[in-house]
Amino acid sequence: MIAFGFWGKRRARTEADFLVAGRRLGPLLYAGTMSALVLGGASTIGGVGLGYEYGLSGMWLVVAIGAGVLLLSLLFAGRVQRLRVYTVSQMLELRYGPGASVLSGVVMFGYTLMLTVTSTIAYATIFAALLDLPRVPSIVIGGLVVVVYSALGGMWSITLTDFVQFLIQTVGIFLILLPVVLTQAGGFTEVAPEALSLTTIGGETIVTYFVIYTFGLLIGQDIWQRVFTARSPGVARWGGAAAGVYCLLYGVAGALVGMGASVLVPGLAERDDAFTAVVDATMPPVLAGLVLAAALAAVMSTASGALIANATVLGQDILQRLRGRAPAGGEEDHVRGNRLLIIALGAVVIVISCLLQDVVAALTIAYDILVGGLLVPILGGLLWRRATIVGAVAAMAVGTVATLATMAVVGDIYANQPIYVGLGTGLVAFVAGSLASRPTADGVLAEWDRRSSGAPAQEPVA
Repeated sequence: MIAFGFWGKRRARTEADFLVAGRRLGPLLYAGTMSALVLGGASTIGGVGLGYEYGLSGMWLVVAIGAGVLLLSLLFAGRVQRLRVYTVSQMLELRYGPGASVLSGVVMFGYTLMLTVTSTIAYATIFAALLDLPRVPSIVIGGLVVVVYSALGGMWSITLTDFVQFLIQTVGIFLILLPVVLTQAGGFTEVAPEALSLTTIGGETIVTYFVIYTFGLLIGQDIWQRVFTARSPGVARWGGAAAGVYCLLYGVAGALVGMGASVLVPGLAERDDAFTAVVDATMPPVLAGLVLAAALAAVMSTASGALIANATVLGQDILQRLRGRAPAGGEEDHVRGNRLLIIALGAVVIVISCLLQDVVAALTIAYDILVGGLLVPILGGLLWRRATIVGAVAAMAVGTVATLATMAVVGDIYANQPIYVGLGTGLVAFVAGSLASRPTADGVLAEWDRRSSGAPAQEPVA
């Protein structure tokens, strides 16, 4: 992976190269890297664990992720790619005018930071199985590898490593783990009848997965930044759709592996131990190493994508706003500055990952704030021409506060009510604020229309 980082460094000569791979990815690279990005430790280790406990209905978490990729790709990716921006907040400013990006940048920074931390912590599980290492050394080793190759070539390095990791995932999960586990488990003859049901996990849980993860994928900076790498709207649309279908198949495969694991290694205290336990129980060392490498590849691709997204938001949406201008210097200076941001944030992420215990809680809060605060103004700006900056800012503020307040009142951060309250109140504030304020200036909408149509424009948006 570090060698691919050096290869990518040779291609990262401009800021656009470093942050969005020069906007030059074709369909094969784009589909593979998008798949690798969205399918991380939660989809691989967590997906098998859900299949272990709930049978086939354990697929719904990853299916919800795949649905988000499909919806984004088929409905919005072509239009998003034509905007030629670097961040979601820059899209909001382009659509609504100045003042829309500060709050959204802060929210997106918190989300991408926690996503990076969660992915980094997942190294502990894999290295513990591979090398019998304790938690902290595992996190440091995995984190340093990702930081090094991400900092070397930015998105070009991440693209190349993601594609290799996509190939490793495909071979390890579909061609080795799935057939070996199903064969040794005797197919479906030994599983309980309820394991074949699609609803064992519960209807409310399935709905929650779609609300949080499908909507979260529609608006996450890490996903949009990958859309910005496509060389054309067609690549963003159909390459992304292929990645979405791959995710659906990956979800089914993980659930089937989990079902087989429930037969081969029953009685595990923790369902997330099912992945490493079934690998250890069914495979010789060489095959086991390949499958564990597939899990490691899934984690690394998500961590690197989230890390560069976090650095991009910090540099483009927060530091530039504090300075009041873009950084001085040429392209080499911009690349160097972004490289230093990745190194600094990578160090922060490794430290937080070593200290933090309840990562699921932290990520749940981040996703709830992301969806509750930003879904309405982002999709509203894409779909409703009468939407204004007043409505957008009101939706961000009201949705975020309502989500957090409901979480505090309910006393359970895993409850469904906070996200629904945040979305509902944010939508009301968005519509009311937009209708009560003056329409967006004609000049702003004209520039939005021009960029949305793919007309030539200076890059990036100020």
